Amino acid sequence: MTRAAVLGTGSWGTAFGKVLADAGNEVVLWSRREELAWAVNETHENPDYLPGIALPAGLSATSDALEAVRGADFVVLAVPSQTLRDNLAVVASALNANSLLVSLMKGVELGTTKRMSEVICEVADVPLSRVAVVSGPNLAKEIASGQPAATVVACTDLEAAERLQAASLTSYFRPYTNTDVVGCELGGAVKNVIALAVGMAGGMGFGDNTKASLITRGLAETARLGMALGADPLTFSGLAGLGDLVATCMSPLSRNRTFGEKLGRGLTLTEILAQTQQTAEGVKSCRSILALAQKHDVDMPITEHVVALCHEGMTPVEMVRSVMQRETKSE
Repeated sequence: MTRAAVLGTGSWGTAFGKVLADAGNEVVLWSRREELAWAVNETHENPDYLPGIALPAGLSATSDALEAVRGADFVVLAVPSQTLRDNLAVVASALNANSLLVSLMKGVELGTTKRMSEVICEVADVPLSRVAVVSGPNLAKEIASGQPAATVVACTDLEAAERLQAASLTSYFRPYTNTDVVGCELGGAVKNVIALAVGMAGGMGFGDNTKASLITRGLAETARLGMALGADPLTFSGLAGLGDLVATCMSPLSRNRTFGEKLGRGLTLTEILAQTQQTAEGVKSCRSILALAQKHDVDMPITEHVVALCHEGMTPVEMVRSVMQRETKSE
């Protein structure tokens, strides 16, 4: 039987672990907290992140990261993107020589501006052909509930992508293969920043015209950055681009949209962080994404304004005024 380890017991890590178990794999989740691992094993539920959703018998949990990854055919990385480097370093020496490392993370590393696949290759000392990315309109609670969804599994090695596709195919979860790792990663990272902006618009009381404008121009920003880094522009019209962007910007289940709504209502970053348990990746990654864009001379005004609001003291009203008064240009 194929064995998979999932490092991270947040909502998406747990939901994808459930997908893998439902597809017939033996799955072990790694939790930093021993009490959460115990709860998963004893109650077959993740009470902190997916309460009320039954987990399959083929899924277990441990608080020992090395135990989790030993002998695993797939090692799924589902930790917050800014903690990937430290978490992966702990288990790198215990990885199976042929394991496929699978990134569920949607961010760009602060300081280095590296995508998650680049960090994985560096820390684990593996070629890019051993790294896959999962990205798409994949709200964890809906997938864990068995609602139909599709995603992209991307790897430069198509055969490896097809192995992951087969290992994660269920009656409710349909993966498509792709070899454009760069495009899939950037689509997943930038959409969190755009969702913060869409959430802010909603929090300020603006309607669907405003939100649709932000989504569309946000997609243009994402595609510009992607093409500058060698991505296939068609990727951004697919599940890992437009699909993920729409789900994250429009669903009340989206952490980034919800975080943005609170910013739009006037709460400070500190106040919101004190209220929430889960990570809104866009809050941290917006700075590294903007730095990456500036490095490649790519104009990303929505991202620039989200950074200014989250980290430089700009108010929502000032953000709207500044965006709307930008120099006019052709689409």
